[in-house]
Amino acid sequence: MISIKKAEPGNIEELSLLFDAYRQFYNQAPDLHGAKTFMLQRIRNNESVIFIAFNDEEAIGFTQLYPIFSSVSMQKAWLLNDLYVNTNIRKKGVGTKLLEAAKQHAAETRAKWLLLSTGRDNLAAQSVYENNGWKRVSDVYYEFVLPVLQ
Repeated sequence: MISIKKAEPGNIEELSLLFDAYRQFYNQAPDLHGAKTFMLQRIRNNESVIFIAFNDEEAIGFTQLYPIFSSVSMQKAWLLNDLYVNTNIRKKGVGTKLLEAAKQHAAETRAKWLLLSTGRDNLAAQSVYENNGWKRVSDVYYEFVLPVLQ
């Protein structure tokens, strides 16, 4: 049975494994220690909200939300920065359950909206988002980044 739980420091071991796998999906070198440190800091410092998906007792996916703000609407919003489901359990509704948890959290915190971005070639993820009511921003053509640290 799939369940979703808000991450706590006691979940750091299983969350770190998921986060490390997520980073490797994006062509980063394995770094379990770094993953553990990074995620534990986010939780302890209340810098993000993380939901973990479990299949019975096994952690199988997660999503991480960062708080942001909309100056135009003068309201809080959330950046859904990370979403990952173990490859062996994809296409079974886990991503949808994580997206529902994110949406519920946004509603409970009276957020104006949720925002995410994904790669142009990540068609599987795009399909999941669109099937869950997410809309493409059609008037945004480019995404810019300014590297600061090398």
